[in-house]
Amino acid sequence: MSLFATLGRSVALVGLLMVATAAQAALQPTEAQRQAAVEVAESLRYGHYDDVSLDNAWSRRAFERYLDILDGQRAYLLREDVEAFRDLESTMDDALFDGDLDRVFALYRRHHERTESRLEWLLARLDEDTTFRFDTDLRLELEREDAAWADSQAELDELWLKRLKNAALAQEISGQDDDQVVSNLRQRYEGQLSRVRQTEAEDVFGLFMAAVTSSIDPHSEYLSPRQGESFDIQMRLSLEGIGALLQADGEYVKISSLVPGGPAERAGVLEPADRIIAVGQEDEEEMVNVVGMRLDNVVDLIRGPKGSVVRLDVVPAQAVDMTRSKVVEITRDTVSLEDQAAKGEVIEIERDDGVHRIGAITIPTFYVDFDAWQAGEEDYRSTTRDVAREVERLKEEGVEGIVLDLRNNGGGALQEANSLIGLFIDRGPTVQVRDARGRISLYGDTETGTVYDGPLGVLVNRLSASASEIFAGAIQDYGRGLVVGNSTFGKGTVQTLNELSHGQIKLTRAKFYRISGESTQHRGVKPDIIFPSLVDPEMIGESALDNALEWDTVRAVQYRTYGEPWQFLETLKDRHRTRADELPNFRYLERQAELAKRMREQTTSVSLNREQRQREVADQEAEQLALENQRRLALGLDPLEEWIDVRDEEADDEDEPVDRVQVLEAAQILLDYAQLNGSYRLANRD
Repeated sequence: MSLFATLGRSVALVGLLMVATAAQAALQPTEAQRQAAVEVAESLRYGHYDDVSLDNAWSRRAFERYLDILDGQRAYLLREDVEAFRDLESTMDDALFDGDLDRVFALYRRHHERTESRLEWLLARLDEDTTFRFDTDLRLELEREDAAWADSQAELDELWLKRLKNAALAQEISGQDDDQVVSNLRQRYEGQLSRVRQTEAEDVFGLFMAAVTSSIDPHSEYLSPRQGESFDIQMRLSLEGIGALLQADGEYVKISSLVPGGPAERAGVLEPADRIIAVGQEDEEEMVNVVGMRLDNVVDLIRGPKGSVVRLDVVPAQAVDMTRSKVVEITRDTVSLEDQAAKGEVIEIERDDGVHRIGAITIPTFYVDFDAWQAGEEDYRSTTRDVAREVERLKEEGVEGIVLDLRNNGGGALQEANSLIGLFIDRGPTVQVRDARGRISLYGDTETGTVYDGPLGVLVNRLSASASEIFAGAIQDYGRGLVVGNSTFGKGTVQTLNELSHGQIKLTRAKFYRISGESTQHRGVKPDIIFPSLVDPEMIGESALDNALEWDTVRAVQYRTYGEPWQFLETLKDRHRTRADELPNFRYLERQAELAKRMREQTTSVSLNREQRQREVADQEAEQLALENQRRLALGLDPLEEWIDVRDEEADDEDEPVDRVQVLEAAQILLDYAQLNGSYRLANRD
């Protein structure tokens, strides 16, 4: 009988709870961790921005969060396991206040035992029978966050046989023969088992702390002594790697965002929401499968010395199946201020009345050379100084308006956002910051005069966050210019890092508010004119994070407006719509966004029948390919034969990047606005 013809068979996990391994027995809380738990409780109660009540209601949330972190796919623990620790629903607060971590660690040990036994079970299945059959009508449910806990091992056996079959099918479809499939799967599960057996008490404490802090808000975080050292390295900008921010997504690690000017962005081979399934080094033939691996371990594999090459096996964000992966290479490097410096260009627009010139300045991040600034050097580099220089150059070239491109700008120095606004307004408030006690500090531009008072546009997307949102919100509130693009990330909170007796805690201490009184938290900044986006707001952004603080308002401050761009919005939208219908790249963005959303809604499970699976994937990829080729033919480019080749072709010099159309259209909108606004002022003067 073949391995995958035995779905109804239950294989007993003999002695599962009878004997703990030496490693499991060592998973006991230390006195340092108990003390740190007490200090974290005090920090959350008295230092957090929100009014945190660590009571029974919070205990229930924290308990469920802990279970989600341990077993979010409901694949290891049984209902009886969860019920055995149900007392934690009302005692998580006591565990934290008193540093009584015994039950918390005991629940982890139960999960550890189940995980270890399950991996041993998977390896036994591979040893027992390696005949893979893919001719059944079975399907595997992909998302199980809301699934009920299994009542028996037989129920989990059935789930895991499907998972094993799916993993084998994915390998086979990608071109591996039977021996390679078995070898790869064995390597995967042996690697996971080895990492499970290397778990230390610090790892368990870190998971518990993650449940504690993330049940309050997603940006408060406990950092172990090891993590604290890594954080310090990043703050010193001396970390050598690929320049990508990663986050856990179930069993996978996905790209959260790319560091502007970093190696990954320069290479153009990664995009937000891509998933990494394996990591390899340039001098090693074998790649390490990282499916199911802890996030910090994946980060360690990707890091390396400057100049070395890391290989990543990546499933693109738009892929409809995990079999559609591709290996990319990135040369590790550090990121310098020069890589992140603001850069300007002139965009020429041909119209019936002649050629018009619009300036565009890309601002990758809000940076300042703190060392040079603190040393009193007069020529230190900063976002504001670099943008001012570019503005002066563009003015000399006779531009009729300037677009500031803040797409993918994740923020940075608050002082730079504040001073950058000052280049475009003549004194006034820029942002309000409310602390945990309700006290509001008002920041503003105190210098008289502007560097530029002409037509202004701000281009943003879902990855524009924090300081970018402060800038875009202020420009919008002042009526100083138009904001176009996509709704921004929605991170409107401020964190500080505090030392504990053991580790550190990053704590949300304040919240940003626009001068209009609206928070940038959760909702972000909504553009005046919205562009289509390939970034799914349900996957990326503050609203996609669990327990994100809510949007709210404070009292508006007094400020004067510089214009009323909203008076022209209907006309501007109509003209934009007319142009967008004629732009191949813009039509592609719209249709691809619609297609991606529909596919995500449809793909809740995958077939374990090879022919059916290949038909489903082929049908979905045919839609994607047809959409891509419509775009290419409209641009006079040769069509592609395979969807998987899309990214390679996007890097072709003949094919302008799809998202380039956004800055070009932003320039067109700004020119429309400049002309409409000019005639409006003229009419007033008459």
